[in-house]
Amino acid sequence: MTNTISSLPMSFRQADESDLSELVRLRDAAAHWQIERGIDQWKPGELGRSHFRTRLHDGEVWIATLGPEGPTAGAWELWWDDLPAWGEQPPVAGYVHRLMVDRVTAPSGAGLIMLAEAERRIFVAGRAICRLDCLANNTRLRRYYEDAGYTVVGEQPSKNGDGGKSYGVTLLEKHLGAE
Repeated sequence: MTNTISSLPMSFRQADESDLSELVRLRDAAAHWQIERGIDQWKPGELGRSHFRTRLHDGEVWIATLGPEGPTAGAWELWWDDLPAWGEQPPVAGYVHRLMVDRVTAPSGAGLIMLAEAERRIFVAGRAICRLDCLANNTRLRRYYEDAGYTVVGEQPSKNGDGGKSYGVTLLEKHLGAE
């Protein structure tokens, strides 16, 4: 599947083991970008190759490139359940995690295009809802998702995340296919 932003085509492919270093690089670069802007969400070095290797085996990790062979524009994880944030749920949703944009190569709006591709994949898989979460105190990211059509549906005050940390998150969802 290819989408277009400012006449630059974005292509999507499922990540594999050869992408582990690139995924870590994207995550760390996104963490540095957040810190530089006073956003307290991700920390550089928090997630390494083992995290992404586990995600490759337990779910889906997607890479966005500029054109089929072009440089990496970003990546995201697509999960089919999310017990730490959402608890037991019927199989009606897909869960987007770690939406990461390469601030050097990605054109403006790339994050929304990747989010739309994740939503499309969820819908094609027969699920009608895209869910995600962000830190409860990250009002900027919450607003970004709300502007993309997501609705706040709750709070999880003590999500158990990577590395055994516990933190509060805002839960958001978007119903797909009703547009």
